[in-house]
Amino acid sequence: MRWRWINDYSGTAQATLLSPKQVSEQYGPSTSTLAKMRLTGAGPVYVKLGRRIAYRLEDLEAWILANRFHSTSEYDSSARD
Repeated sequence: MRWRWINDYSGTAQATLLSPKQVSEQYGPSTSTLAKMRLTGAGPVYVKLGRRIAYRLEDLEAWILANRFHSTSEYDSSARD
């Protein structure tokens, strides 16, 4: 299921929301890994709509860009920060 959500009251800005399953299928982390990331705060920002969890496409893209590295040593030093 792909959700559409209007994120401002004027109706001018729309965000595409993806379910954890869709994120898993399109980006790789399993739904279980996404749940663990939500618990630890290590993953992408998410939206809670009642019982449902959703991810804004913009937040997923920002998370991906924030996790770019040139080498494994660069990753190791950022993990310690």
